[in-house]
Amino acid sequence: MAEEDLAAQRERLMQGLRGYGGHYAELSRRFAARLGLHSTDAVAVLEIAAAEERGTPLSPARLSERIALSSGATTALLNRLEAGGHVVRSREDSDRRIVTLRGGGRIQEQADEFFGPLAGRLDAAMAHYPPELLARFEDFVADLNATLDGYLAGPAE
Repeated sequence: MAEEDLAAQRERLMQGLRGYGGHYAELSRRFAARLGLHSTDAVAVLEIAAAEERGTPLSPARLSERIALSSGATTALLNRLEAGGHVVRSREDSDRRIVTLRGGGRIQEQADEFFGPLAGRLDAAMAHYPPELLARFEDFVADLNATLDGYLAGPAE
């Protein structure tokens, strides 16, 4: 394949990824509206719920990193979410200074209700691809994320 064709293919892939990101942002906005939350609050709730579901609950500091808020802004956000019953802060570690964030109330159930049908559709779409190709996609996405992480961690230009 000619270099210009490869460049065009890479651009199409990047456009597709930007489109996927836009769709994810819109889903987050709609989920926030359903819960009556600001979109940033809903993104935080989703991060907390996803981490808890993976068995690696977040600390406030880690949440702050994940959603790109200052520690003060994250504290204010967590205060709102806790007051609304969406999040619970607990001290589960033997070091009582360590705070763990958990979904409160029905948040996981609400997320499952909202995103569950989509998860099934996405799984069906991916089922058409052989495991070897999906493994290559995983590597591709991991490389892109590592590149973005490195860029974001570097000095601002």
